[in-house]
Amino acid sequence: MDKNIFGYELVINLYECDIDIISSKKKLQEYVDTLCDLIEMVKYGETLLPFFGENADFTKGYTLVQLIETSSITGHFSEQWKTAYINIFSCKEYDHTVARKFTRDFFKAKRIKTKYLIR
Repeated sequence: MDKNIFGYELVINLYECDIDIISSKKKLQEYVDTLCDLIEMVKYGETLLPFFGENADFTKGYTLVQLIETSSITGHFSEQWKTAYINIFSCKEYDHTVARKFTRDFFKAKRIKTKYLIR
């Protein structure tokens, strides 16, 4: 690994997601468990999956936080807009193309916008 690189971050915006998936705590847990296996990340502790933001319809939904031994995976889900906003950050390199495709397919998103950062 290059001494000047601290980590790798994939920022994913998903649009027109399957509402039954983004509003299911069980499916969100399945997503993060499978993703960690696919990109070879070791989970650190339990997944946090609170449902909150109920003061505004567009913010109401689940938030996902999964610490991994090399950083974290986070996600925010808007039921009103059928959107998902996911960040995968790790100081260990991973196959971001696998993570991108799996994420789009899992949430059945009709549109996706991503940015891959080397930090």
